[in-house]
Amino acid sequence: MSSQDIPEEKHLPSEQGDAHHGGVAVADDPFADPGLPVHKPRIQDIDERAAKRSERTVAMLFTLSMLATIGFIVAYVTLPVDKIVFIFPIGKVSALNFALGLTLGTALFCIGAGAVHWARTLMSDVEVADDRHEIAAPAEVKAKVLQDFADGANESGIGRRPLIRNTLIGAMAMVPLAGVMLLRDLGPLPEVKLRKTVWAKGKLLINDNTNEPLRPEDVLVGSLTFARPEGLEEEQHDFQTQIAKAALMIVRIKPEDIKDKQELEWSHEGIVAYSKICTHVGCPISLYEQQTHHVLCPCHQSTFDLSDGARVIFGPAGHALPQLRIGVNDEGFLEAHGDFEEPVGPAFWERG
Repeated sequence: MSSQDIPEEKHLPSEQGDAHHGGVAVADDPFADPGLPVHKPRIQDIDERAAKRSERTVAMLFTLSMLATIGFIVAYVTLPVDKIVFIFPIGKVSALNFALGLTLGTALFCIGAGAVHWARTLMSDVEVADDRHEIAAPAEVKAKVLQDFADGANESGIGRRPLIRNTLIGAMAMVPLAGVMLLRDLGPLPEVKLRKTVWAKGKLLINDNTNEPLRPEDVLVGSLTFARPEGLEEEQHDFQTQIAKAALMIVRIKPEDIKDKQELEWSHEGIVAYSKICTHVGCPISLYEQQTHHVLCPCHQSTFDLSDGARVIFGPAGHALPQLRIGVNDEGFLEAHGDFEEPVGPAFWERG
């Protein structure tokens, strides 16, 4: 017997579902919308005391977030970077890193936990189904969205529960302070360190090549000599930091060839001392042209006229080289009469 000879009804269960023969009911529409389950109210919906307890819990979490943010700032400012503590069961860790991670993690967790508890216990939990619509919503849909937003805001109770609203605003406003504090690690503020060098009144000019104090007769017309302050030695831990601001170049020009009046007053018998640090990006200047008294920075070819106040005559440098006022002490050695009158090197953000 072929399958075509078998009656069709023998292969199909009864539409009504015969319990004795294991029949399965067949729905008219297998993809019908089952609808939403019956809404069951929460304890907070019917008991205002329970709602108040939830409100206090949410406010407590937001308050803990604020306290943790304050703790983050206090730890960041007060704890030393090299302090090591033992934390069980982690072991030895950096006290600063542990405190920062704990406080910032607590601050973020409490905001999240407070928001979740608020949504689950106090905001409306009625499920709403809506049909899909085109991306470009018509005017009536836009109006409905705005109305839904207003209804949601009203149902959230943020207007009726100022304790939650105010603590949430406080927590959200304070958490970014943790990120602001991290900006300190971009580096210390320059304060006045960029304005000052180790040059001071009475400090001798030490020849970089001979390590001996300079006398006027050691500097010949047309020569270029590099010098550093007395007492600054290469063995010192901050030598590179200090020499980067205090490096000096010395040339001797005939007094009648000096065009700038102040430059002549701050020199000694035509010996002028200028900062060796280029005012463009801080490269050391090392090229000197005897006939024109021009010095050239090898990095970007900024050129300065040492016979005219070291003004810029070519290149990207923004201002003249600072001059150091010098003289001769009782023993006949060249000495400084003070520090530079302006910051050396490139212009910086607090240059006056």
